Amino acid sequence: MTTTTASSAKEINQILGKIWNGVRRIPPVFPIFLLIFIILGFLNPKGYQTMNGIMTFFRPAAPLAVLAIGEMLVLAMGGFDLSIGAIVTMVVLASSKLLANDPEKALPAILIMIGIGILIGLINGLVVSFLKVPSFITTLGMMLLVRGATLYYIGGAPQGYLTDNWRQFGRNYIQDVPFFVKIPYALIVLLVLGLIFYILFHRTNYGKQVLAIGDNMRAAQLSGVRVKLIRVVTHILCSVLAVLGGILVGGYGGVNVTIGEGMEMQAIAACVIGGVLLGGGKGNVINVAFGAFTLQAIVNLLNQLGLPKPYTDVIQGSIIIFVVAYSALSSQRKR
Repeated sequence: MTTTTASSAKEINQILGKIWNGVRRIPPVFPIFLLIFIILGFLNPKGYQTMNGIMTFFRPAAPLAVLAIGEMLVLAMGGFDLSIGAIVTMVVLASSKLLANDPEKALPAILIMIGIGILIGLINGLVVSFLKVPSFITTLGMMLLVRGATLYYIGGAPQGYLTDNWRQFGRNYIQDVPFFVKIPYALIVLLVLGLIFYILFHRTNYGKQVLAIGDNMRAAQLSGVRVKLIRVVTHILCSVLAVLGGILVGGYGGVNVTIGEGMEMQAIAACVIGGVLLGGGKGNVINVAFGAFTLQAIVNLLNQLGLPKPYTDVIQGSIIIFVVAYSALSSQRKR
């Protein structure tokens, strides 16, 4: 009898141990997001306990997730891209002038923005790779250059407006969808881009090479990784995603000269929440997307509590410092 009882207790302990090990493998970003969303649901049941409210939440959260995925690629490589917020500003303000209030110019304007995005990423990548300028300095300079050039181009004030067909990707919904009620176009864009970059980053040699460079660039070079090429490609991809994110941001937020400001910091914060190491060598597309959702949920929570925007900036900065410090302590303990 005693032997049977001891055996049963041992089996229960093994099962509980397996469950605990499984729980420990869950990235912290998922329970954090769930907890904040539950709190939002209690504070505003109509806004966060209905499918209609949940889909409304994802409309402004999706653009930040797109930007964060692009930032993650550079961070995982051991670099930074501080120019993505300025690219968002450029996309919205320059497009409003290029459109000249003509809906037929929407597609050409978007293609021109993508082309400029590719050029910005190419310059960033070439300067970092061949001139050996740190990515932080390179993209900081590019941020100032792009924002200044944009304001010069528009004459310091918005000109024109964004046409409805240009704004539809960030503004409109697919209506009357069973169960979901409505699905924002922005969420669909995010899901498509997320799938593409999940495959690219997690299922191809490109992603392995990015992580190898971020983990140990010298070792990556010795193992045959074309470091300069990967760096250039990664900066281009980041800038293109910034353009696409800018289209979604403009569709949702409209035209103003401050749009895009600080979004590079928000993207970095989303990446940090999603478990990306700022020193490089680690990143996950899904976790980063949920990092962006979590950051948006925090902003919404502060709004529900009636707190002003400066509190959001303080919390974003605190999150980055805390998570980076925690990651550093964890690495030291493993050593």
